Amino acid sequence: MMHVHDGDARPVALVTGAGKGIGRAAAVALAREGFGVALLARDDVSGQEAVAACEAAGSEALWLAADVASEEQVEAAFARLDERWGRLDVLVNNAGIYAKGDVLSTTLDDWERVQRVNVTGAFLCAKFAVPLMQRAGGGSIINVASEAGLVGIPGQLAYNVSKAALIAMTRSMAVDLAPEEIRVNCVCPGTTLTPLVEASVARDAEPEKLLAHLGNIRPAGRLGTAEEIAGAIAYFAADHARYTTGAVLSVDGGYTAQ
Repeated sequence: MMHVHDGDARPVALVTGAGKGIGRAAAVALAREGFGVALLARDDVSGQEAVAACEAAGSEALWLAADVASEEQVEAAFARLDERWGRLDVLVNNAGIYAKGDVLSTTLDDWERVQRVNVTGAFLCAKFAVPLMQRAGGGSIINVASEAGLVGIPGQLAYNVSKAALIAMTRSMAVDLAPEEIRVNCVCPGTTLTPLVEASVARDAEPEKLLAHLGNIRPAGRLGTAEEIAGAIAYFAADHARYTTGAVLSVDGGYTAQ
């Protein structure tokens, strides 16, 4: 479990994009580790289901409806978290959106929308998380990037760039915040069976063929599960990772090792 600085108070984690997929799995994994979990996302229905899943795992959970791309909404969400628990130990920047297109076919609107959610959203959440972590005596920020931030995957320029930016943000914040005992690390999932990926595959002309291809292009021969990515996130949140900062961990079935 994360180091607890104030007596035996329950440590607290906030997970963005927590309603489904990797975010929900990470929230449940942290709940099992004893964290109070704040779940931030836009979809109220999936959010309430995720809260119930965290409570079933034996923890307290708080639903925060907010768009990470809105500074006003993010600030209000962190104020609610502070009012509820008065501390924050772990931030998981998981919220993200996807857009297809190369440099010619990507519209300016798609480009700006992806950067706004994937990059600016993580920046804003960190901006409001750090003062709470400073008050707690330290903490852990975990950015969920992608294999797409490490290699050039065809036909998804805006997404690739956003995830590479998250990796750079991880390293920059790790250096800046190390004296504060705030660790910043990054998990780079390979293609994972999440609602976002399933929706993207379903839009393809030959979805079954594409799904098989996405598994076959990696040495492990399959896609990852949300729970497998959540395990890596939980590692960076845990007390035994307190000397690890600025790390970029690929969890991709060997894709980027090729």
